[in-house]
Amino acid sequence: MNKKDLATAYHNQKYNCCQSVVCCFADEIGADKETLFKAGEAFGLGMGGMEGTCGALSAGVMLAGFKNSDGNLADPATKADTYKLSREMVKRFQEKTGGTVCKDLKGIETGKMLCPCPDCIRYGVEVIEEVLGL
Repeated sequence: MNKKDLATAYHNQKYNCCQSVVCCFADEIGADKETLFKAGEAFGLGMGGMEGTCGALSAGVMLAGFKNSDGNLADPATKADTYKLSREMVKRFQEKTGGTVCKDLKGIETGKMLCPCPDCIRYGVEVIEEVLGL
């Protein structure tokens, strides 16, 4: 099963959008799925109230840290490069979906849905594969 299909299957099992995406990359980043599931829980529904960033995109940003951070607590040197990866993912996600904010993607205020959750999840996975090479 490819990552897009796996993330969609997780979403169908009641994982939120962030959990669906981040958990399908557990093996690639060397983290256990349960930890990623817990970390991603608060990022669902556009950070809980549809006002924030789509969970599928939040998952990508989280994974950028896992993949790129040097983990050096005393003198971190990788933040600028990780931020660059995050910016690129935000740009590409927005190009594919038409937005980054949950309520805008769902068309809550406009009545015009830009991208439904299943598609956001698939685009989130696509952007992660493109930018992070996972």
